[in-house]
Amino acid sequence: MGVRVAVIYYSATGNVHALASAVAEGARSRGAEVRLRRVAELAPDTAIDSNPAWRAHADATHDDVPEATPEDLEWATAYAFGTPTRFGNVASQLKQFIDLTGGLWQAGVFHGKPATSFTSAMNRHGGQESTILSLNNVFYHWGCLIVPPGYTDPLLYEAGGNPYGTSWPSSGGEGPDEATLEAARYQGRRLADTATRLRG
Repeated sequence: MGVRVAVIYYSATGNVHALASAVAEGARSRGAEVRLRRVAELAPDTAIDSNPAWRAHADATHDDVPEATPEDLEWATAYAFGTPTRFGNVASQLKQFIDLTGGLWQAGVFHGKPATSFTSAMNRHGGQESTILSLNNVFYHWGCLIVPPGYTDPLLYEAGGNPYGTSWPSSGGEGPDEATLEAARYQGRRLADTATRLRG
């Protein structure tokens, strides 16, 4: 049985979706089987409709990206989680999905599996690192092995040099640049390589 990576994310306007797709691409390039999954949207239509980019992304991915389920977590041998920063913390949509995993946690499903995380915020100092650290708290409780990018490749410096996980400051409203997407691909490769080594 080969490495199976679940890339689970929430994205409002598409930045985290772009990062998640790049992480998935990187893992696939190492021969991993990958499931790219979005978590359920909790915001009301009035909130989504108030931001044209949010509505456009919600409509574009609704049928193209399957919704995450607990079965995806059981299936996977490695995890990558992505979220926009919400006041330096995890978005409620992803947090709700995580909060429904108690049964899997009690059954030991997560034990010893490698996990990594990534994020996007409105500006360069918008809480990216604290958001990733918040996600890592979940991995501690799950008994996962956290796989950060660290300072393990020069390409990471071109993307801002975040050793915690790929992050994108979207202050200009544009999506992640190529250097950041390459850092996300690298993070996916590193996760898949680590999972492969752990499997012996």
